[in-house]
Amino acid sequence: MESCVFCRIVKGELPATVVFESESVIAFDDIHPMAPVHVIIIPKRHIATLMDLDDKGLDIMRDITRAAQEVARKKGVDASGFRMAINCNKEGGQLIFHLHAHLLGGEQLDDRMG
Repeated sequence: MESCVFCRIVKGELPATVVFESESVIAFDDIHPMAPVHVIIIPKRHIATLMDLDDKGLDIMRDITRAAQEVARKKGVDASGFRMAINCNKEGGQLIFHLHAHLLGGEQLDDRMG
């Protein structure tokens, strides 16, 4: 998708501070962090929402989870704890319609949203 911000990051058209990259996913620091550690993990292939995954696409969730584990280790929140969240569609809080996970940590997170 030409206008998708995350697709443009994957293509190298927009800058990002990359924390982790594999063949299928890329993780980078959020430009508007909501915690001391706030990393976005996305599939390199454009998938609009979590609801757009089919059985074949579910492998990407494994890759996102593995990336989250590696990012947590690199950012030093693997032992202290972190939150991984995926917002889906407008009422779920999704702002960019390219499947992505937020990894947040580095402080005690409040529990009001889970």
